[in-house]
Amino acid sequence: MNERKTLGLPDKIYGDILNRILEGEYPEGTRLPTEHALAERFATSRPTVREALARLRADGIIVTRHGSGTTVARRPDPDVRRFAPLETLSDIRRCYEFRIVTEAGAAALAAQHAEADDIVAIQRAWDQLERIIETQGIGAQDDFAFHLAVVRASKNPFFVTVMSFIEEQIVFSMNLSRNLSLVKTIERQRLVQTEHLAVLEAIRDRDAARAAHAMRAHLENARDRMFGS
Repeated sequence: MNERKTLGLPDKIYGDILNRILEGEYPEGTRLPTEHALAERFATSRPTVREALARLRADGIIVTRHGSGTTVARRPDPDVRRFAPLETLSDIRRCYEFRIVTEAGAAALAAQHAEADDIVAIQRAWDQLERIIETQGIGAQDDFAFHLAVVRASKNPFFVTVMSFIEEQIVFSMNLSRNLSLVKTIERQRLVQTEHLAVLEAIRDRDAARAAHAMRAHLENARDRMFGS
């Protein structure tokens, strides 16, 4: 995730249009120029433009309706440009989508199978995140440690293996998310920590449904804070 790839023309078009959306040139609800107009602007073919638009559509940033053209559906947080290349946003969104599905299930299993030591480990990870807020640190690796502690408490090694395998991608997205929170308000940082606490308390209470809901809500909120809801 940290290595910059060589950008193709569809990537550049994707980034250009997304940047214009972030700048407010194309506000939410407004129509984008036609494929033909965009092809002329970028001196390329319509299929190339179509590929870039397909990525924006898959990311939920634009929508296309028959007879209405293509309109802006949501505007991601403009501050993302300070901490990550725009072309990485698609991968970050897909990482969140994957985590929402898998970690909600892992949290439910953790509520059912966690032993006393597992709950202590989750609590310690949460306490460390509290200290990160107090010192105004980033704490992406500490955030990962919290989520990994929940996954380990599921007692299912497949969840642990998957989390470890995609650790770099997860930490990258956490670093972006936590940087964004740091430049907002302390209330936003507290909100994230409250979401973590809801997961911890549900697991401690052995409430599988509540644990799954709390984890899903936390990750969906993290995604929406970055990409818009």
